[in-house]
Amino acid sequence: MRAEPDRVDWPRVMPFVFLHVGCLGAIWTGTSTFAVCFAIALYFLRMFAVTGIHHRYFSHKTYSTSRPVQFLLAIWAATAVQRGSLWWAYHHRHHHVHSDDPEDAHSPHVHGFLWSHIGWITSRRNFPTDYSKIKDLAKFPELVWLNRFDLVVPILYAVFTLVLGMILERFAPSLNTNGPQMLIWGFFISTTALFHGTACINSMAHLMGKRRYQTTDDSRNSFILSLICLGEGWHNNHHRYQSATRNGFYWWEIDLTYYGLKMLSWAGLIWGFKPVPKSILEEGKLGLAAKKTATSGAHAQSKKNSETDSETEVNSSFAADV
Repeated sequence: MRAEPDRVDWPRVMPFVFLHVGCLGAIWTGTSTFAVCFAIALYFLRMFAVTGIHHRYFSHKTYSTSRPVQFLLAIWAATAVQRGSLWWAYHHRHHHVHSDDPEDAHSPHVHGFLWSHIGWITSRRNFPTDYSKIKDLAKFPELVWLNRFDLVVPILYAVFTLVLGMILERFAPSLNTNGPQMLIWGFFISTTALFHGTACINSMAHLMGKRRYQTTDDSRNSFILSLICLGEGWHNNHHRYQSATRNGFYWWEIDLTYYGLKMLSWAGLIWGFKPVPKSILEEGKLGLAAKKTATSGAHAQSKKNSETDSETEVNSSFAADV
């Protein structure tokens, strides 16, 4: 299947159509302050699951945990409705090996913006999980089960939002919410926003932002994306050194995922954070300094050229008057 050419597999498009069309249910269920706040809260809680669990744990093993907690983390990550952690890790590791080359499944430079944002995930060739590439994870049967039956947790999560809404309607009527409304906002709208937030890293983090490190790809750092995706926007940092637990290498680079992981470590659930090597930090500082020098030089040369042009214009005008 991996040998097949990239093309949209329409049966695989249907879940995305269903997810997006489901958002229109808000026309009938209406809104409430509680439902909207619930959707926003679940966006960030599940974005943390994507960034801190799918990405920084299963894909890169930037920290350690116990086997029971690992399983619970995988369940939490599955509520993001982005397939199983093993599928996620396999494709992400493949991305790092082939970043922005023809084998990269979601490079905007190779395949275009729309394909890198959503099209790639609808292709048959990107559907399988190559367990031979993630042997460190495939040895856990409980993770393989979650990966194989990746619809179980999302369905249970959707049912949870519906039942919670029904309970709140019965016992907390002042919240002005109900089952269908919580299902639409807590599952459909929140999950759709979550998907597009995550997809922005694939489609935009190689197009917008600045490059501190001269990596072999076109990864970039973006403060805006770091807010949307809880620190994943420091993408150029990450592509320079992917083994670090934090993506915001410097104190001024906001990395909410890292702060959340620190809190889990204080609770004793995770440990063994991998730091950014001093050599990488120094390389980044030298890169910034070099860019500032180059920018200052370019500005000075531009000013000099402008002054020369102005002087030439004045002399020409004087000569014409004479």
